Amino acid sequence: MEKIAIVTDSNSGITQDEGKNLGIYVIPMPFTIDGEEYLEDISITQEKFFGLLENGAEVTTSQPAQTYLEELWENLLKTYEQIIYIPMSSGLSATCENAKKFAERFNGRVHVVDNLRISVPQKISVYESVRMVKDGKSVNEILEHLKNTTGKYSIYITLSVLKYLKKGGRITPAAAALGDMFKLKPILSSRGQSFDKFAVALSMGQAKKRMIQQIKNELDTEFRQEYEQGKMALLVAYSKLKEEGVKFANEIEREFPDMKVLYVDPLSLSVACHTGAGALGIGICVCDYI
Repeated sequence: MEKIAIVTDSNSGITQDEGKNLGIYVIPMPFTIDGEEYLEDISITQEKFFGLLENGAEVTTSQPAQTYLEELWENLLKTYEQIIYIPMSSGLSATCENAKKFAERFNGRVHVVDNLRISVPQKISVYESVRMVKDGKSVNEILEHLKNTTGKYSIYITLSVLKYLKKGGRITPAAAALGDMFKLKPILSSRGQSFDKFAVALSMGQAKKRMIQQIKNELDTEFRQEYEQGKMALLVAYSKLKEEGVKFANEIEREFPDMKVLYVDPLSLSVACHTGAGALGIGICVCDYI
């Protein structure tokens, strides 16, 4: 049986402690905040991050340094025969494409997989890969599974505040001002290529209902076969306010009595820096090995 290392990044929501317990190598994503660099879940916590963000800090995201990847992969290949690296979607960061180019130096022993996922769906891809390694699956079998599940998920996120979208240039100052004036709640959607405007709601309650209805529609149409086979997972994400995430999960389970919310996780900081606190997300994901 091949010795295969599974590597991901902190955009998956997998913490350093979880990674150590499960044998997953989690690359911490770097951030620059007011000119100082931080590493997610190592030199900055979720609490500290939101404290700085809400105090007006300038936050920019970055990529793992090539030297960091080189040292990590070289060390792992002393113990493992192959590495499967599952970073965040190439549609949301250049991290994946740059890692693919760098992996060419390792003579086919490092496999960088872009299955267009981020946050909890990315986490599921990682967990499934670990399960497949434990089940004795080969590198090629794991890569084929990741290829077959590429993009097979949906994420919808509603925001409590608009100023971080304005700050990032994703909406105009005028649109942000109108949204704040009328307390509008934008809903964003993603399949990994980008976060796009899906709808606008007049309240957080209305936004949650709209997202739930869309998930029902997709389970009845696009994902109907996987849903009937019991291969769909419900997911919830939140930024900062865990109690709101848990409350939303309970509401979702009442709407889907035949399904359970598999994970209720905080959004990765790469996403949270654009949403601010109070964001809520719902997702569905095809999974075979969870």
